[in-house]
Amino acid sequence: MTKPQKRSPQDGFFWKTKTLEQLSPTEWESLCDGCARCCLEKLEDEDSGRIYFTEVGCRLLDAGGCACRDYPNRSDRVPDCVRLTPKEVRELTWLPPSCAYKLVAEGRDLYWWHPLISGDPNTVHEAGVSVRGRVERTETEVPVEELEDHIVSWPALLPKRAKLKQRPR
Repeated sequence: MTKPQKRSPQDGFFWKTKTLEQLSPTEWESLCDGCARCCLEKLEDEDSGRIYFTEVGCRLLDAGGCACRDYPNRSDRVPDCVRLTPKEVRELTWLPPSCAYKLVAEGRDLYWWHPLISGDPNTVHEAGVSVRGRVERTETEVPVEELEDHIVSWPALLPKRAKLKQRPR
């Protein structure tokens, strides 16, 4: 006898009824929570393949607003900018644990602070998930050979208040 599947309060929402491949461009873009963790410079250990995040942002990152300064032209201006696709979401190992694309690909619910749940784009900052106040410099200010001096662990972690089931009062 199999257990009945646990129902989610998010059942019926587009991210629970569609695969990543089925999302419209508007739905796809709305899944981004605006944390900008993916806009941090990362280093890869050539021997182990392990990815290390830094506190250094992409040259186009508006660290206060946690958004790209030139989103439509980002790939032209930053050739190594990763444009997420459903395939990449499933393959990239460096996406943060809070990434909505990753959560949806895994069939998991979005967190309380995601703007699609909270209705407020500021809750990602309130929950301590975004890079706001944590980006020290941009990639144009830090030579590549000094990036390892800026490695941080927080982008690969989820803050305690972000893990809560609902918004703290």
